[in-house]
Amino acid sequence: MTETDVIVIGAGASGLMCAIEAGKRGRRVIVLDSANKAGKKILMSGGGRCNFTNYFIEATNFISSNPHFCKSALSRYSQWDFLALITRYQIPYHERAHGQLFCNDSAKDILNMLLKECVNAGVNVQLNTLIESVESHTDCFHLKTNQGNFKSQSLVVATGGLSIPKMGATPFGYKIAQQFGISVIPTRAGLVPFTLQSDDKDKFSLLSGIAVPCIISNQKQSFKENMLFTHRGLSGPVVLQISSYWGLGEEITINLLPDLVLETALKVKRQQKVKVRLKTILDAHLPKRLLTCLLSEELLNTSLQDISDRQINLIANHINNWTIKPNGTEGYRTAEVTVGGVDCQSLSSKTMECKEVPGLYFVGEVVDVTGWLGGYNFQWAWSSAWCAGQYV
Repeated sequence: MTETDVIVIGAGASGLMCAIEAGKRGRRVIVLDSANKAGKKILMSGGGRCNFTNYFIEATNFISSNPHFCKSALSRYSQWDFLALITRYQIPYHERAHGQLFCNDSAKDILNMLLKECVNAGVNVQLNTLIESVESHTDCFHLKTNQGNFKSQSLVVATGGLSIPKMGATPFGYKIAQQFGISVIPTRAGLVPFTLQSDDKDKFSLLSGIAVPCIISNQKQSFKENMLFTHRGLSGPVVLQISSYWGLGEEITINLLPDLVLETALKVKRQQKVKVRLKTILDAHLPKRLLTCLLSEELLNTSLQDISDRQINLIANHINNWTIKPNGTEGYRTAEVTVGGVDCQSLSSKTMECKEVPGLYFVGEVVDVTGWLGGYNFQWAWSSAWCAGQYV
């Protein structure tokens, strides 16, 4: 049996970060992962450029059944701390919209940095290792694997969520939590495209490939960014954002002209008594194909002078306040994150250790903390893992 101080299950962002910090403290650390390569999700994230953090990290950018839980970790290891590490490795990066930070070259830069830090900290990363059982004994944990048995004082679960199963995502981390009597908040796909009801799908699939800026809202949240029509439904940054706050059966409201109060604009134009078709006015703001899906050809070809106040109100409401009920989401297959997870009430926000199981820690996506699109989930991985790494 291999004996060590710390075993980390999962060689992703949070697992490697925690291992590095523990190794720096002189702890003997082994990272175990069933994959044949470390950091697979890091490599595919951000279109291969890795949106590794965001300039504007706040606790309000995260979803959790305990919204205050993430505050401690995010303040103790912030985006500025991770940027200091990036700078030390001279990794070139750039800012995109809303403070999102991406590598200039490749996500490999981030993974290579983490693996180099592991080497420097004396961390042993062992891949192709399937864990068959986890047992708790007095002051230690025993793990049986296809590569032999392991024993450690501390055990860190950094196995991620259920998103993108083709990358190896499994419910293993939740099963460990339940094995030790730790509750798991029900999980669902987050940052994921919507699918549409069959009638809407038939109607709007013709718009596949069209992107428009808009505001999407429900009773919980509102986001402003681009929406993309797909052959299955709705996607784009604004849809991914609202999806994390959406529940099955709920309607969403879409403002297709977020910077224009259409009712006022049409009435002002009509007062000018210029003979112009409704279609001509709207064509300047929205794609023609989208307009013909939303409004009848007859109405679009009507002169603005011949349109009543009531019709203008209906037109404006259809565009500034379009309401639609998604059929569902594309699920974990395309989801970027998992909403829900290991109950934060069971963990210390300072150390990420289980309150009732000394020596057992949970970090990263497996925990019930889910960030917005834009580097927030990577920052939670870095922050939560750093905190655990100071104590394991």
